[in-house]
Amino acid sequence: MGALFFFLCRGVHSFTLLLGLGSALLLITTCRGATFTFVNKCDSTVWPGILSSAGSPKLGSTGFELKKGGSRSFQAPTGWSGRFWGRSGCDFDGSGQGSCSTGDCGSGEVECNGSGATPPATLAEFTLGSGSQDFYDVSLVDGYNLPMIVEGTGGSGSCATTGCVTDLNRQCPEELRSGDGTACKSACEAFGSPEYCCSGAYNNPSSCRPSPYSQIFKAACPKSYSFAYDDATSTFTCSGADYTITFCPSSTSLKSSTDSPPPPPKLTGTANDDDSPRTESESGTDSTPIQDSAYATSWLASLATGDSTRLPRPPLATQLTVSLFLLLVSREILR
Repeated sequence: MGALFFFLCRGVHSFTLLLGLGSALLLITTCRGATFTFVNKCDSTVWPGILSSAGSPKLGSTGFELKKGGSRSFQAPTGWSGRFWGRSGCDFDGSGQGSCSTGDCGSGEVECNGSGATPPATLAEFTLGSGSQDFYDVSLVDGYNLPMIVEGTGGSGSCATTGCVTDLNRQCPEELRSGDGTACKSACEAFGSPEYCCSGAYNNPSSCRPSPYSQIFKAACPKSYSFAYDDATSTFTCSGADYTITFCPSSTSLKSSTDSPPPPPKLTGTANDDDSPRTESESGTDSTPIQDSAYATSWLASLATGDSTRLPRPPLATQLTVSLFLLLVSREILR
């Protein structure tokens, strides 16, 4: 008896159809791709948006309402790719017409209808493998508006959980804050310069490097993309998994950051009203070594050009370290 076997699947999510065709045995294995489940643990409603990449089908919705504590699932076929995000502060009327204060897709409706998120917005990006691995990440390259994590279940491989559980709106530098503090812009969005946007002469991994701003994002959310070429620590793989996208996994409030502790010191802009050194309480106790290094680098560079008054002083410990370094350098030069 002849046998024909067709395997059209990428992993464990499959069913097998066995057909007898005369003297031939036809075995067809098809697959259902992956299930994406959205969960809202925020303290208010979130409106997820869905954008399928070119060539990938729509997943039953391009945008929907997800109330506090709610969940909703969608089936994606093998080979699908696209991105998800959450919209907040939305106001839609009975006919579904309206807009959102963050993550708005510009459609004027609950459904995004093929439009992507307006930055700043936290993004979850997926490419489902066809007979191979899935690739996924959470990106802050377009800024941040909501905490979000991605978890893979039932698959094989590393299948690591990734995302950003920190409320970056609380830590956002003033020059990156969007509107009433409910979102945090990327440096590219805020300033538009090629070195921040990895464009023009900076459109390659060797010339586009982490900025002090992207380092703040990376320190807060080490598994998320912080700039365009942040691939090594930000892209994850899994085979044959289903995925859960959770908004506010730590029940983080969506309140404006005006109700939150003050953000880290500005990296650019004018000096303090008084020119006295910042105390520990003024500069905050939540700074990280990466942030301190970023501030010190900017301050030292401005000091060398005689423009140090344009930047806030770094923490006292960092100033002492820099001063000691300069003293050692000067002694070597005088020898």
